[in-house]
Amino acid sequence: MKKASDLGSVSIKKTKVDTRAKPGENNVEVKLAILKKLRIVIRAAQQHSLWIEKQCGVNGTQLWIMQELLECRNLRVGELAQKLAIHQTTASNLLDVLEKRGYINKTRDASDQRVVRINLTEQGTSLLQQAPKPARGLLPEALRHMDEAALVGLDSGLQGLMNSIDLMDEGFALLPLPFNM
Repeated sequence: MKKASDLGSVSIKKTKVDTRAKPGENNVEVKLAILKKLRIVIRAAQQHSLWIEKQCGVNGTQLWIMQELLECRNLRVGELAQKLAIHQTTASNLLDVLEKRGYINKTRDASDQRVVRINLTEQGTSLLQQAPKPARGLLPEALRHMDEAALVGLDSGLQGLMNSIDLMDEGFALLPLPFNM
């Protein structure tokens, strides 16, 4: 991951501060500590996405798509959507932009004309190699590096948070974060 000083005009103060709630702390203090952590994570991901777009001209989700295509050739739109945990229509729209810009190509499967295979072009590969890292984005990459116990705890905690929100649209789960688009 790039340091804050590598982000050009984007000003980010990168400090390692332990903001974990202490046993016996006031419930209000714990809630505020959690709120601060959520703000830090969301804003860090937002800053990284803005930096990616400024550096290479594609948004964070498009760069992630390109990384997946580099690692696995001839993916179908549905397979790609599954790898990014986004709706197939969203993936298709993002791919259309990448195709128009010459970063990917789509080909019909010879045995089944309904199947479209997607690959990076040389131009797409070149852009990806020069792009800021992590290409998958800050949050997906951070989750990839967490250990199993931490992931299970985070999943449980986030589910508890979601359960306490009255107006919840589960369809949001298949949309990229707005600052990645």
